[in-house]
Amino acid sequence: MQDAIAKIAEQKILDAIASGELDNLPGKGRPLNLDDLRDVPPQLRLEYKVLKNAGLLPEEVTLQKEIAALEELLNNCRDAGQASDLKQQIVEQTLRYSILKEKRHKRF
Repeated sequence: MQDAIAKIAEQKILDAIASGELDNLPGKGRPLNLDDLRDVPPQLRLEYKVLKNAGLLPEEVTLQKEIAALEELLNNCRDAGQASDLKQQIVEQTLRYSILKEKRHKRF
């Protein structure tokens, strides 16, 4: 049944291309901006998209951004004491991220 639906959809797309219905779409000729959701379980991807469209970020994404910001600070840090504090924060945030990710994957 799905093969038949896929074939019908494909044919409708080809017909629309042939008749020029898709020629004036916004973004034509530009690469698609696809979000990388490979690390998100398939069952949660829709929820993540809804949250993103609402301007909200899942906790995992927030943690990833925080970790990246801390790593950037560490790369530019010249003070040994401050560098040690940043490393500790990175370890803590990475651990929180790992635990959260593991919990999410176990749910599904």
